[in-house]
Amino acid sequence: MVVQELTDEDVNRIFRALADATRRDIVRRTLLAEASVSQLADAYDMSFAAVQKHVAVLEEARLVAKEPRGRERMVRGDPERIRQAQRLLDQFEQIWRSRIDRLDALLAEGETPSTQKG
Repeated sequence: MVVQELTDEDVNRIFRALADATRRDIVRRTLLAEASVSQLADAYDMSFAAVQKHVAVLEEARLVAKEPRGRERMVRGDPERIRQAQRLLDQFEQIWRSRIDRLDALLAEGETPSTQKG
């Protein structure tokens, strides 16, 4: 399987979209089960148009897909896109852990028998 790399623009869209609590909740809901925009709008204390705008931001980031079904627009979360974002975060975590490990090694080198706690 070929893993599609995220562009800087993709990353910006994903994290901008996930920066909002309502959008994170929409992603969560639509990963569990697809829902119509109307069903989503019923779950929030905001207008249908506001929920549509949230869905549009998520759709632009490819975190959800929207497809027409009759008169409704069904929204479904995209688990692969979430995995791509997770892989990016995993890379950042590896960098962070590597730096901590190097700092620990450096501090251990600087310890002498008189500075060690025992």
